[in-house]
Amino acid sequence: MSFSQSRGFENAARRITALADGLNCKCAGEPRPHSRSIATSCRAVLLPRFGGPEALVLRDNVEVPDLKPNEVLVRARAVSINPLDTRMRSGYGRSIFEPLLPLILGRDISGEVAAVGASVRSLTVGQEVFGALHPTAVRGTYTDYAILSEDELTQKPESITHEEASVIPFAALTAWRALKSTARISEGQRVLVIGGGGAVGFAAIQLAMANGCRVVTTCGSQSVDRALATGAEQAVDYTAKDIELAIKGKFDAVLDTIGGPETERIGINFLKRGGHYMTLQGEAASLADRYGLAVGLPAATAMLLKKQFQYRYSHGIEYFWTYMRADSEGLVQIRRLSEAGRLHIPVDKTFPITQVREAHEAKERKQIPGKVVLELD
Repeated sequence: MSFSQSRGFENAARRITALADGLNCKCAGEPRPHSRSIATSCRAVLLPRFGGPEALVLRDNVEVPDLKPNEVLVRARAVSINPLDTRMRSGYGRSIFEPLLPLILGRDISGEVAAVGASVRSLTVGQEVFGALHPTAVRGTYTDYAILSEDELTQKPESITHEEASVIPFAALTAWRALKSTARISEGQRVLVIGGGGAVGFAAIQLAMANGCRVVTTCGSQSVDRALATGAEQAVDYTAKDIELAIKGKFDAVLDTIGGPETERIGINFLKRGGHYMTLQGEAASLADRYGLAVGLPAATAMLLKKQFQYRYSHGIEYFWTYMRADSEGLVQIRRLSEAGRLHIPVDKTFPITQVREAHEAKERKQIPGKVVLELD
């Protein structure tokens, strides 16, 4: 597992380059095998340079690429703003993304299928769908017409709106990757979610509960009641209590959505032998930004392997950097839980796509603690 994860870091740059031909704003490269899109141009929010919210530019005539056989053209109705979007806008991942500017940000989407590639079988034109792009995608979802692969989409639950659906996939798939693909949680186990007030943490609480686990979480005071309402057996306000004194017992899995040295120390010490510690704050992108791809990615791989060996030897636990990836099975399960009312992420505020700068500014200034959605006409 660890060597596969390490190779994933090294493959990131190659995957980015392959995805870059999907952003026809740059109008470069050879034509791809394709199906003609029904839309040839559309509105899109471009990021021509890294910077603050003012760097985002809404353009009217951004070309829509033709579809590869496994791709789906989605008429976007709502897209959410993730922390990754604001970090990328500010320059996170610069070593990888800078040569590919301008980018289109955005990972989550809810909308309707407008066209499908020749090999797509599970979706048809007119269906309402939701899904999320991989973190390394160059042509994101801040656009009237987004392009996702078939395995990055599934039918939208009928019981929720496009706005409600748009905040679920990226966060829930990130939590799914950690808890189900990595830790392989099962009924009766104990799970600790550090940072249960954020979208990924809140999704993780609900996914663990749905799998029959007993869940404890740490969060801010404003999120305690919400976490307990999902069925968590304990929600500790980290601003008012000493986490290490408030929480009792050991855990089979710890998902650390904060990822600082202190939360890593606490999480590791709460694990049973044989348990899994997973953090969202891997060092691959930051080290690549600091030292360049040629040095940064191998350094990140070496750091990860060192920590895995260290904690396996000293504590008898497994250590992972976790990140979202497409998982069609996971997305279907997430849809079913959402349809049944067992998985939801609250929307705090919506903005029209024309106010994308204002939306990013509000998130950056922490004026809106929860999820923000961009609506498209």
